[in-house]
Amino acid sequence: MYAVIFCGGKQHKVSEGDVLSVELLNAEAGSDIELDKVLLVSDGTNIKVGAPYIDGAKVTAKVLGAHGGEKIKIVKFRRRKHHQKVTGHRQWFTDLQITGINQ
Repeated sequence: MYAVIFCGGKQHKVSEGDVLSVELLNAEAGSDIELDKVLLVSDGTNIKVGAPYIDGAKVTAKVLGAHGGEKIKIVKFRRRKHHQKVTGHRQWFTDLQITGINQ
């Protein structure tokens, strides 16, 4: 059984027991959350597709913790102008372990 969920502006295909990193959520480590933006649910033979979401479908997950991603360097450079600017960005992620999929 798997589901496609919408979380943090991205779509993720998840199954029970999967661990995935999503955009930073406002949740404490060890707590349980419900993700109700479910786009698709499949149990192998039957497929349910929402328009855009499936009513009553939920994916439950346990929050494992938060961590920072890789540092990304942003370089702005203008040739012949003596202008160079280097900045960086580090996106934070929340790790989730999927505990259940309810149709």
